[in-house]
Amino acid sequence: MGFNCGIVGLPNVGKSTLFNAITAAGAEAANYPFCTIEPNVGVVFVDDERIDGLVKIYGSQKILPSSIEFVDIAGLVKGASKGEGLGNQFLSHIRDTDAIAHVVRCFDDPNIIHVDGSVNPKRDIEVIETELIIKDMDTIEKKVRDAEHRAKNDKKARPEADFYNKVKDHLASGRLARYVQVHNDEEKIFLRDMHLLTNKPVMYVCNVHENEITTGNKYIEEVREIAAIEGAKVVVVSAAVEAEVAELPKEERAAFLEGLGLKESGLQQVVREGMDLLGLITFFTAGPKEVHAWTVRKGAMAPEAAGVIHTDFEKGFIRAEIMKCPDLFRLKSEATVKENGLLHVEGREYLMEDGDVCHFRFNV
Repeated sequence: MGFNCGIVGLPNVGKSTLFNAITAAGAEAANYPFCTIEPNVGVVFVDDERIDGLVKIYGSQKILPSSIEFVDIAGLVKGASKGEGLGNQFLSHIRDTDAIAHVVRCFDDPNIIHVDGSVNPKRDIEVIETELIIKDMDTIEKKVRDAEHRAKNDKKARPEADFYNKVKDHLASGRLARYVQVHNDEEKIFLRDMHLLTNKPVMYVCNVHENEITTGNKYIEEVREIAAIEGAKVVVVSAAVEAEVAELPKEERAAFLEGLGLKESGLQQVVREGMDLLGLITFFTAGPKEVHAWTVRKGAMAPEAAGVIHTDFEKGFIRAEIMKCPDLFRLKSEATVKENGLLHVEGREYLMEDGDVCHFRFNV
């Protein structure tokens, strides 16, 4: 299970600069609107210090970290839902992502053009959300027409039509689809299957000047106020700093960030919050040949996790042998973990936990 995150925002807020830094994919970044037309896609490996710990224990020859796909979607503008700025094309790209990282400009710079002439995070966020809502209204209106037509001859279609009408009224009031009240599993399925843009989980990424990463500014506070109302996440980054970090050798990055008063890069913040946003956890398989990090949804049982590795593992699942990273790191070897009775044999009902080190037994 991968993490596919669309990077959206107005033109010239730093989306492509951030994308270049975190993926080293070389997407074009220029000081004019719409320099990105086709979405740039980059896959970045997720740094996880637990992998290094497991490699030391097992002497693994190969490392396979989990990965995240970032999609740099061209800047949206007011009227995008009606085709302004090639908006329809851009909005369709958002539909294919699992989550949205909404980059908001939170810095003043007279040398970088703002599409609306001034820096105003609240207005900028509202522009993007309004365009997504309008596009979702087109989707829901088609659903309403179809469900109402079926409901005339099939009473079973009436709950579906009623739910679509409720979502339509909700969107018409200016609210995002992810806040619509869902009362049962059937309605959850109706909402999920519509693939509405405003039903995707969102994090706000505040792009600031290098000297404001730790001190903050009034623009960040505006975004935090909006996020607090929505229950959304906020990450503060400097796209310029991320670009510098990306050019450094890995072993020099920690010292560079520490010099700026940072414990981790903006990328790692986005990754961590993104994993939580999508409800994903990481588990590992480890041995002399390789350490492999895998992602699975929170709440997954052992057979589902086994299926992430290979579908045959899930079909023929027998049991899972589970160790915990803290136990392995403390006791220094798998043998010592076993001697201390800390290797647990679990069945089909075992609920996976972040940091589990697993060996799955299965029938072929």
